[in-house]
Amino acid sequence: MLDNLDFSLFLKDIFVDAGLSESAAIFLRTLIVVVVVALISWLANVVTKFIINQVVSRVVKRTKFTWDDIFLESHVFTTLSHFAPAIVIWLMAGWALESYPAWLDFVRKLTYLYMVLAGTISLNAFINAWNTIYDRLHIAKHRPIKGYVQLLKIMVVFIAILIIISAVFDQEIKALVAGLGAMAAVLILVFKDTILGFVASVQLSADKMVKIGDWVSVPSREADGTVIDISLNTVKVQNFDKTIITVPTYALVHESFQNWAGMEESGGRRIKRSVNIDMKSVGFLSAEVRDRLLKIQILKNYIIKKEAELKQHNETNKVDDSVLVNGRRLTNLGVFRAYVEAYLHNHPKIHDDMTFIVRQLQPSEKGLPLEIYVFSNDQDWVNYESIQSDIFDHLLAVIPEFGLSVFQNPTGDDFKAIINK
Repeated sequence: MLDNLDFSLFLKDIFVDAGLSESAAIFLRTLIVVVVVALISWLANVVTKFIINQVVSRVVKRTKFTWDDIFLESHVFTTLSHFAPAIVIWLMAGWALESYPAWLDFVRKLTYLYMVLAGTISLNAFINAWNTIYDRLHIAKHRPIKGYVQLLKIMVVFIAILIIISAVFDQEIKALVAGLGAMAAVLILVFKDTILGFVASVQLSADKMVKIGDWVSVPSREADGTVIDISLNTVKVQNFDKTIITVPTYALVHESFQNWAGMEESGGRRIKRSVNIDMKSVGFLSAEVRDRLLKIQILKNYIIKKEAELKQHNETNKVDDSVLVNGRRLTNLGVFRAYVEAYLHNHPKIHDDMTFIVRQLQPSEKGLPLEIYVFSNDQDWVNYESIQSDIFDHLLAVIPEFGLSVFQNPTGDDFKAIINK
């Protein structure tokens, strides 16, 4: 007989037989059943977490795959365990609160909202796990998807908010979406940066404009360093002074910036610098300077070969060599330029397979610029600056050997020397 009786009715009868009123008996019976349901839901939570921590985790660690380890580390399975107590409460609430329909509706609505939140957290954890898996792929270096992941998570949260509002205010989601359509202008204004960031992220990814690890320069944002993160709204750049600047993602599309990745991938780094020669020191190569320069090993063959070429040309054209202006002759600047080319060709840190130019630029009131346009084969910033400095240290030191002088605006010592004379 007792097996066929409902447990809650059995409790109620016991309390009524004990002399309590029917309302008091119902209340006590409900209270006891609620405590039982709470204990069962707590037990379901404990059992679920035990299974995940002791069984699932061991199975995952024994597999050869890495993606399941990432799911475990991202707490995907742990967040799913929150559904266990919620399902228990949802299924048993009708039995526990059958005498209190208002409370039943409240508890079920609260449980529903809890499951929506748990589902949102679980789904975001799942998205984070797949993003981590993708980041470990080689393609992730060239096509980061963090912006898309953030947008997807925003959409998940947005849908969850719509569901929660719909449940709390007893409104259909269609009606809420229709209302949001009327507020589209306001939403566009509020989420302007997010929308611009998303469009910019698509362009940056599709056109391979920038990736994590690239050295970029954004003069308008005072950013000059390495990209350490690309998100939906911002790009983080660590400057060489170790400061971090956040640049809006859309700024890299709407404003100009310089990406040095091409230089790093080419195997060389450009050296482009000039030495201004005092034009008053430029002249034909004298015999004294010639004899001194013939002792320079890398220049000897050039001078001998060039003199033979010029002598043949002048003899063929019967040039009167009693006047220096007639015919073709070596100049100290021309020989110095040949020396610079020979010196750089023999330099172990200069890339011979890339652009190699030693040229004169337009003369100005600051002298005649002799520009060196070459590439070093060492791209490291510190080494590059050292190579560049060593080259120009040497060239500035040897210029007087060619009878040339470097142009420099008069200094205080120059004016002092004139006054003392």
